[in-house]
Amino acid sequence: MKLSIVVPVYNMAADGKLRYCLDSLINQTISDYEIITVDDASTDESLDILREYERKYPDKLRVIQSAENLRQGGARNKGIDAARGKWLGFIDSDDWAAPDMYEKLIKKAEQTGADVAGCDYSLVNEHSMRVGRIVTTNTEEQTGILDRKRHGLLIMNPSSMVIKIYLKSVIDKYHLRFPEKTFYEDNCASPLWLMRFGHFERVPEPLYYYYQHGASTVHGISVEKCEARLNMGQKLIDESKSEGFYDEYRLQLEFAFSKIYYMNTLFTYMLGVKRPRLSFLRKIRVGMKREFPDFQVNEYYQIEFDSEQKRMAAIHMKSPFAFLIYFKLLYFYRNIRKKFSE
Repeated sequence: MKLSIVVPVYNMAADGKLRYCLDSLINQTISDYEIITVDDASTDESLDILREYERKYPDKLRVIQSAENLRQGGARNKGIDAARGKWLGFIDSDDWAAPDMYEKLIKKAEQTGADVAGCDYSLVNEHSMRVGRIVTTNTEEQTGILDRKRHGLLIMNPSSMVIKIYLKSVIDKYHLRFPEKTFYEDNCASPLWLMRFGHFERVPEPLYYYYQHGASTVHGISVEKCEARLNMGQKLIDESKSEGFYDEYRLQLEFAFSKIYYMNTLFTYMLGVKRPRLSFLRKIRVGMKREFPDFQVNEYYQIEFDSEQKRMAAIHMKSPFAFLIYFKLLYFYRNIRKKFSE
């Protein structure tokens, strides 16, 4: 079999989301593939929809039912265990793929000898094949035979796993899996997986449709999700050490940690949580100082983040209390100025 597409599903029956995703997969132009759907203990009609498609397309779609909610990573792991394809792809059940997405990715990989291939994606807010805002992922510098430089670049900016296909034999060789029962599992898995692959290529087209809506993981920031990002950032470092990547890629991992564990968490927490707690701000600071006390002089950190972000991070690292007051006053002032300028 050429390809296995793994679809983790949890409560996606409403508004036709799950059906639109499944229809996009059923109608792929590639032949000889399977769709492995994993119902992650849904409490709505998602499983009924999956069974309906399984009956209608028994040659293409299989349903695996999880009695326990393992979240996206655990559901994906069940799909990996069941997959029979030479290539493996993932898709979120509220997103969808262009009809020729997987055909183009596999063609690119086979023509170049790559063992992993990816594409760009489009941000959309309606169920259609109309391309929305295009997000370019990865760069030409990251593609080709994955030497030390390219692996380092991929550690820092691996991009999403749902826009890629992976050679299953590499996954099996290294028993690559996802963290379970957590959010943001890709933050840890994506760079670690790519360290095991040897040749990456990309198709510079927006073949994946990323649906923007309130129920998506990236929306509705909570303390639990912020805690999960901290855990995934720490797990990335711990796994890198245990797998022997840490010493060679310390600078790149320092940047990745400062991005995942620190900057992304710090600002999404402040912007997304209604009542930010000083205790959580102190926790982030302690973890950063413990793992990478000198991260602010990292050359990649200096380039990636703008002057305001770095200034606010510097305030936070000196005093979480001062940062909390400064942040609240800054955004209060900006909201007032915006109100009176309208």
